[in-house]
Amino acid sequence: MIAAKLVRKAIEGARWYGAEWYITVAGGVILVLVFLMTIFAPLLAPYNPIKSAGKPFLPPGGEFILGTDHLGRDILSRIIYGSRVVLMVAFLSALFSALVGIPFGLISGFVGGFFDRTLSLIMDSIYSFPGLILAIAMAAMLGPGVLNISIAIAVVYIPTYFRMVRGQVLSVKEELYVEAARSLGAKAGTILWQYIFPNVIPSVVVVFSMNIADAILTEAGLSFLGLGLPPPTPDWGFDLSKGKDFLPRGYWWLITFPGAMISLVTLGFSLFGEGLNEILNPRLAES
Repeated sequence: MIAAKLVRKAIEGARWYGAEWYITVAGGVILVLVFLMTIFAPLLAPYNPIKSAGKPFLPPGGEFILGTDHLGRDILSRIIYGSRVVLMVAFLSALFSALVGIPFGLISGFVGGFFDRTLSLIMDSIYSFPGLILAIAMAAMLGPGVLNISIAIAVVYIPTYFRMVRGQVLSVKEELYVEAARSLGAKAGTILWQYIFPNVIPSVVVVFSMNIADAILTEAGLSFLGLGLPPPTPDWGFDLSKGKDFLPRGYWWLITFPGAMISLVTLGFSLFGEGLNEILNPRLAES
């Protein structure tokens, strides 16, 4: 039912080709290209990303399209393989956040009372911390590793899902069809998962996309500070951190290309999420 509703919205919106569709398509094209690069990394990368392939500090051009780093490793190969690490951490952190924040938001908004006030206070306390500072603290406690970094980033975004879902539930549970289900004797679990939760899904999709964009920046920040994955793992944030030491000597390509990839992928997810938000949000669609 929800899938049919989303398809119907897409067909109706496509007739007008509004700006939101161009934004969504632009973001989608970027993401598809990045995903293809990630999937076919062994075929696209010309060299092993963790081994020396030539002389250090070779400028872009010739055999090494994007040049080499201070250890003679091919920057293009490290960028291609680095997309796997970045996207894996971003998706895992967004998934962990959603798996915790969505159920808590649903139950808290539906049950209300003391449970809702207590859980809201806890989430607001977490939300009050600056995101990167909280991620740094969690990463320092958990240590390096894909799973640990994903959990450290996930903690930052759990309140985002909680607040969004709780707000949606508080609104939807007052609708007439929910009252009708109650009057017919439907159980609380049935009302929550069959009548309320489906109406929250469109907002969750948008938040999930935007969450990944933020998680990419947070992961890059942690790696830049030395709290990310251990070397010599290809990681854009780590390469950015190491490359800045050689920038005064004129080796600009060491930071330019990893930084450009971080910006490009974040832009792709941001455009895609913003476009979905304008398409799926009924109030925006009506205006």
